[in-house]
Amino acid sequence: MSLPAIPNHDPHPQKPLKLDAKAYEKELYRLQGELVTMQEWIRREGRRLVVIFEGRDAAGKGSAIARITQYLNPRYCQVAALPKPTRREQGQWYFQRYVEHLPSAGEITIFDRSWYNRAGVERVMGFATQEQYKLFLRQVPVLEDLLIQDGIMLRKYWFSVSDVEQERRFHDRMKDPLRRWKLSPMDMAAITRWEEYSRAKDDMFLATDTVNSPWYTVESEDKKRSRINVIAHLLSSVPYEHLQPEPLDIPERPPLQNYYRPPRDVENHYVPDVAAALERRPRKKA
Repeated sequence: MSLPAIPNHDPHPQKPLKLDAKAYEKELYRLQGELVTMQEWIRREGRRLVVIFEGRDAAGKGSAIARITQYLNPRYCQVAALPKPTRREQGQWYFQRYVEHLPSAGEITIFDRSWYNRAGVERVMGFATQEQYKLFLRQVPVLEDLLIQDGIMLRKYWFSVSDVEQERRFHDRMKDPLRRWKLSPMDMAAITRWEEYSRAKDDMFLATDTVNSPWYTVESEDKKRSRINVIAHLLSSVPYEHLQPEPLDIPERPPLQNYYRPPRDVENHYVPDVAAALERRPRKKA
């Protein structure tokens, strides 16, 4: 797969200063601790939180979601990254398959792309008709108002990245066998149809950036900076409290009575200790 050239790009996009690595890791860890506190408040208070991540391909949505969820309890937090709809889903109400992933009391749902696919890739690539697109723009503010009226906390983030930086990240992924899977024909279209996607985003914001459900733009030329900023903003927007952990007592282990572990050589199928090759051998004294 070869990458096409980006048309009409800004040759000198403004690049933010790099963050100090140690300061970044320290602040990220602190914020992740606050996310754990926030989740516990949501769980114990029976609240519901929906966070939508949208934006340009390779803008850093996935890595931000990974940092957000790294220490959260997966029983109460799900990431919904839906594949293309099945034939049956294509015959449903457009929002139906997304509604199925909305949280119950005490839960968080993070959408790694969401119903806004209709206003972006489906519009630009012709996967939705003009009538379907216009209907979506009329319905989505109503849907989001209904969710908010029912008590769901809804947050919408748009990750913004320049055409130059996006192309650089595409080339990095092309050369990295661990991230090569992230590239697809849709990503290539994101390059050749940059202006169409820009207009689609502007029109989407015009129709769906409402008082009750605003969009928040995350500048993502520097991924580390964008992670810190989006987590800090999310935390500031949720009125969580620092609750005291539920008390737990670790009991004393009773002494063994009539159990003896069988010898290791008679137990079944141990995983080979290939990690032994990485052992640090003690140095011999001179």
